[in-house]
Amino acid sequence: MGKNVMVCVTQQRTCDRLIKYGREFLGDDLDELIILHVAHYQFKFLGNSQEGEALDYLYEKAREYGATLTVIRSADIPETLIEQVTKNNAAYVVMGESREGGEHANMAALLESRLAGRTELIIVPA
Repeated sequence: MGKNVMVCVTQQRTCDRLIKYGREFLGDDLDELIILHVAHYQFKFLGNSQEGEALDYLYEKAREYGATLTVIRSADIPETLIEQVTKNNAAYVVMGESREGGEHANMAALLESRLAGRTELIIVPA
C-alpha cells in the first residue's frame, strides 16, 4: 500500500492548516493527497451559507496543494468516511482535534476503532 494521505475537513477556518499538515506529512513522496469533506444532507458545506464560495475555496486549496478533492453529501458520515478511506487506499487520515468534544471526538474514536490495523488516524491539535 502507498502512503496516500486523506485530510478530512469540516470548517473553512481550520481546513487550510489541516491540508498543509497533510501535504507536509506526505513530503516528497509521489503518493496522493486527498481532501475529503462529507456534509450531512441537512447542513451547508463547510458550515457556510454561501456554498458556492465554500466549494470554490476548497477547490482552490486542492489546486494549491496538488490534492484531489472529494465532496460528498451523506446521511451516514462515519460510514461514508470509512468507505472513502478504503476506496482511496489511504494509509493515513488527518483530522483536526475537536474543541467541543462531543460528536466530533466520538467520530475520531469510531474511525480509529474501525480503521485499526490498516489506516493510521492522525489528530492535529487545535
